[in-house]
This record gives sequence, C-alpha cells and structure tokens, in this order.
Amino acid sequence: MQRRAHTTCNPYCLLSVARLLDFAVEGVFSLPERLQNHDVPRITAARGWQRYIIFGCLCSDGCSGVGVMPEARITSRRSFLANCIGGAVGMAAAVPDTVEAASQFANQHQARVVVAQDARLRDAGGSVDDERVLGLLDRAMMSLAEVDEPLHPWNSLVRPGQMVGIKVNTLGGRGLSSNVQLVGAICERLLGAGVRAQQIVVWDRDSAELERAGFRIRTGGNQVQCYGTDRAGYEEDLVSFGAVGSRLSRILTQRCDVLINVPVLKDHDGAGVTIALKNMYGVIHNPNKYHPNGCDPYIADVNMLSEIRSKLRLTICDATTACFEGGPSYKPEFAWQHNAVLVAQDPVALDTIGWQVIERKRAEKGLKALDVEGRAPRYIATAADAAHRLGVNILKHITLVEVEAV
Repeated sequence: MQRRAHTTCNPYCLLSVARLLDFAVEGVFSLPERLQNHDVPRITAARGWQRYIIFGCLCSDGCSGVGVMPEARITSRRSFLANCIGGAVGMAAAVPDTVEAASQFANQHQARVVVAQDARLRDAGGSVDDERVLGLLDRAMMSLAEVDEPLHPWNSLVRPGQMVGIKVNTLGGRGLSSNVQLVGAICERLLGAGVRAQQIVVWDRDSAELERAGFRIRTGGNQVQCYGTDRAGYEEDLVSFGAVGSRLSRILTQRCDVLINVPVLKDHDGAGVTIALKNMYGVIHNPNKYHPNGCDPYIADVNMLSEIRSKLRLTICDATTACFEGGPSYKPEFAWQHNAVLVAQDPVALDTIGWQVIERKRAEKGLKALDVEGRAPRYIATAADAAHRLGVNILKHITLVEVEAV
C-alpha cells in the first residue's frame, strides 16, 4: 500500500486507512462540493488491483479522516432532551455510506481504548449526575480522537442528514442497563453536531424492556425516537455468515446509517463477559440459538453480518454500574458502581480491556478467574482471527488511555 504522509493532522480523524482498505471499497471517495476548491490533503493507497484516493490526512500513527465536517454550534439541549427521553432518547438510522466504517483491524494495527472514570459522577442520592456524565463522555471522546473540543469527534463520526441508531442494552432493568443519563449525553452531542432529533433512534429488542430500564417510548414528531424492534419488526430474509443465519431488526436496516453501540460492562454466565460484541445479539431475531459453546464462534459471526459491520462507528460501554458475577441479569450483590465509560472504535479491543476490568474486580472479591471457571470469553479471540478481523485482542497492540474526570 502506497501512502503519502502529511505533516498536519486533521482533528476530525478517527478512522484508520488500514481499516478502510480492509473493506470492499470500490471507486473513489469524493469531497463535498463546498470543499473541492480548498487545499485538502489527500493520500493514495492500493489494495490489489484497485487504487484509492482518500481525502483527509494521514497522521504519524496511521489515523486518517475522510472528508471534513463543518464546525457545529455548541448549544444546550438539556431541556429538549428531557422532554424527548424522559430518561433517554432514541436515535435513527439511514442509508449506508460508500465507506463501510465498522471497526476492522488486523492484529498488526494499533487500536485505542479510552477508560474514563469520575469518582464524583453521582449525586447525593446515588443517581448519575447529568452534567458530570456529559463531562465524562466529553473527556473520553476527546481522548479517543486526541482533540481539545468536544464536538470534533462527533463531527467526524456522523454528517447532518444521516440517521443514527443508538443500540442500548436493557435486559437488566433499571439496575443494570444502559444508563439513561449517558444516552442523553450522547444524544446531546449528536444534536450539537447537526443531527436532527427525529433522525436519532434509541433502541433495543423490546419496548417494554426499554421502559423498565427508564427510557420513554417516543415515536414521531420532532424528538429523539425511542422504541424496540417489537414495533419495527425483523426483515423477512435471512442473512448469514459462518455458523449464523438470522433476520435483522428493521431499525438497523431501515432506520440507521450510523450505529453507535452502548452496551453495559457485565459478566455472563455462559459467554464469560457480555460487552460490545455480544450486544449485537439484540439485533437478530434468534439470539437464543447461538449460546452453545460459550457463544463461540456465533458472537463473532453475528458481528460479521454486513449491516452491522458496515454501520458500526463507535462503542461507548456503560460502566457506571457494572457486573462481575451472576450476569447478565441484575443481581445487586454482584454489581458495583464503577462510575466509568469505555470508548473505542474497535469493539474487540474494547471487549479485551473490559474483560480485564471484570477480572480485576473478581480477584478483588476473591472469585476465580473466568478461564479457571471454564468460561473465558473465547469469542473475543475468534473475532480477531483471520476469518473475521473485527479488531485487536493482543494487549501490546492496544493503546489504553485512562482518564480521570476533573
């Protein structure tokens, strides 16, 4: 692959050139018309017989940005979000981009995972504070993108006019589901980046589970949408990869251009852990079929389904309350207030780091390691293997950035 490096770094960069070329990209990326007369750096690269022109920049660490998004106006959306969400709001989806932007790395590439923690995240009553969780999210995202302005990372992930789906995890009810305040903070930043409220959908498999977790069901109107696949249905046709054949949620296929994954950091009685990769079981109609053998290779195969792989841009793992044993259901005796978020574009790397966090807590509590119990999450290595290449699971190829909130 031929590359021409540039000395200046585009602050909107989040996608790696190597990852972009791992996808079946055909043709040439084009600049928005308003930028065609500007001096925008370009790189050229080849994969086999096909050559590519990628507009943006190439930094010393191999990070590149495709296009440049306009600066968005920072506006307070808190009262608007409160009406829409009630606890949290939903995001919508859209038409797939030319560039499939899912996280795909070979293990020779460096992944970046940010763990941001705030010891003062909760108010006197023990609830997550709206302002502090927004600040925690901002610090995590700015550290991931290595920028100093909170909207820059969002401008690089999504364009105005795109539909965004926020896939939450609500199996654990109010005790152990994606935090409503965190989802509200994500929506606030998307709105600030120019995404219209009605083009955002917060979703999971079931509307009743969303409500039990504290979300308000919202459909229609100028508001963030929030509902389950039980209302939208599944596609009629099966899609398949490897050992998996499933029907996908119509929310993903018809309402999402960009997918943001918001799982919870949890132990799992069969799979070992359930974090980023396993949260995609909530996208298919038949997840119960794919739990044998510790969900291996099924979790990796589900994440290879093209609609998931092509639309997934970012994982924001909710570790405000996490689970070290007895998951995936909520058992108060096995939950702890970690007051953290884990952020990455590589879901395999994020799961690798999240697994470590759970193991440390298990050791602290005097429990055996998951591999000793015979339930190490083997599917993480499968997701990184040559047949999947969904991300990095080797620690020396993961840059871990730990951030404390101020």
